[in-house]
Amino acid sequence: MKISAVIPAAGSGERFGGKKQLKTFGSRPLLFYTLQPFIDSELIDEIVVVVPKEDVSQLDRELRSVISAKPVKVVAGGNTRQNSVQNGLAAADESSELICVHDAVRPFVTEALIQKAVNACSDHDGVIVAQPSTDTVKKVMDDQILETLPRETIWRAQTPQVFSKPALQEALEMAEDENIQGTDEASLLERIGYQVGFVEGSPLNIKITTEEDWLFAEAIYNKLHE
Repeated sequence: MKISAVIPAAGSGERFGGKKQLKTFGSRPLLFYTLQPFIDSELIDEIVVVVPKEDVSQLDRELRSVISAKPVKVVAGGNTRQNSVQNGLAAADESSELICVHDAVRPFVTEALIQKAVNACSDHDGVIVAQPSTDTVKKVMDDQILETLPRETIWRAQTPQVFSKPALQEALEMAEDENIQGTDEASLLERIGYQVGFVEGSPLNIKITTEEDWLFAEAIYNKLHE
């Protein structure tokens, strides 16, 4: 079964103050750490990296110089993450049966997590990696708590998220037609009736969104490389 990895990395980093996916982390751009497990994984046949339009040429050269094990395509992103995933999907090999979508700013993904999600796809239209909530979760409106949600039913979605290619294609096209913006790709499949499963992820598989997240990521990196 052929699998394409789509890595949306076209964000402008407004909340962070710059393109964090291209910022030096350790000794090289953050994006390169994120890509490494996909390069190493025997399950992934090609990698499609979706970046800001102005960075396509430079990153294409840089990535081709370090990725020789498998095909890599660098394409321009859209106005939203959803548009960027659509662009990545359009560039993926036509013969791919599964699409593995992963946030460019989750640098601690592992080959084991990728394999776990892919293996679970045999029983579902899509599979996400998720972590159980360790906090008590409240539903609120304005400054009022409406209810306390049962913690055992709350899981925090991560990536990678792996989908049947036709299902993802249909979900993205329908969302575009109806002007729907999902918070992740799984939510787009869920809304039109596809069955999405999950496997437990890792607490280290954090998403770097803010400057505080960057500090946590550096601490994790330093601990892992002691």
